Amino acid sequence: MKKDIRIGCQGWNYADWVSKTVGPGVFYPVGTKPSDMLGVYSLGFDTVEVDSTFYAIPTESAVEGWYRKTPDSFTFALKLPREVTHERALHSESFPILAAFCDRARILKEKLFAVLVQLPPSFEANRENAKRLRVFLASLPDDIHFSVEFRHRDWMVDWTFDELDSRGASLCLVEGGWIPREKMLERVTSAEGKRVYVRFMGERDIERFDRVHRPMDGNLAVWADELLKLKSAETGVYFSNFYEGLATASANKFKRLMGQEAIGADDLESQGKLF
Repeated sequence: MKKDIRIGCQGWNYADWVSKTVGPGVFYPVGTKPSDMLGVYSLGFDTVEVDSTFYAIPTESAVEGWYRKTPDSFTFALKLPREVTHERALHSESFPILAAFCDRARILKEKLFAVLVQLPPSFEANRENAKRLRVFLASLPDDIHFSVEFRHRDWMVDWTFDELDSRGASLCLVEGGWIPREKMLERVTSAEGKRVYVRFMGERDIERFDRVHRPMDGNLAVWADELLKLKSAETGVYFSNFYEGLATASANKFKRLMGQEAIGADDLESQGKLF
């Protein structure tokens, strides 16, 4: 059993995850309200990536609510606002936003697993962007772990990895269409003893998130084999609905591959009215 790996989803507030009165269960029990979803989600998973922070810095009350509604052992990964990564491309003028975001993230205290710095494919590996990345990394506070996701393959070089290591940041390992899987898997062994962040993405051609539309069992097995070999400080794995069609199902598949207990719709429904 792989105990140092936390497996969850990219978000929790999806109406499609609520089971219907007729048909097989999806994930949330029938009639689950949006305000209760995080609490129910935390019965099945011990971590979550918050996508909404990509669009705006959350309010204090929202973050306090996340902290309050989840168990002591639960953790959060927060996406850095796109104003920093996409609109201002790590320019120093975005640093006040970074600082404000970090202040808000600290409300989660010990429940903050990491902050994800998701860079767009347009952030190419050129001299200007390399300078921006170096200055940005140097500006990061030491009390928060940052993981950087590149979507341009030319960043997958030793210079990048050395820069991340020098600031205690990590390379986000991504199953997606931007960088070849082989290049990502090559970096798994270099993450030995470090905090590891893994994301499973997919083509955005799925319209409903209530079942598995495209099984990716073979792909999951490949990643599981690699991560099972890894001795890391802590690993967080987060699934998108677009990977297979239903992130909770994907996450539970991966939990089983890691030797962990999977809790699905039937288990949650059998517990009766929870809220």
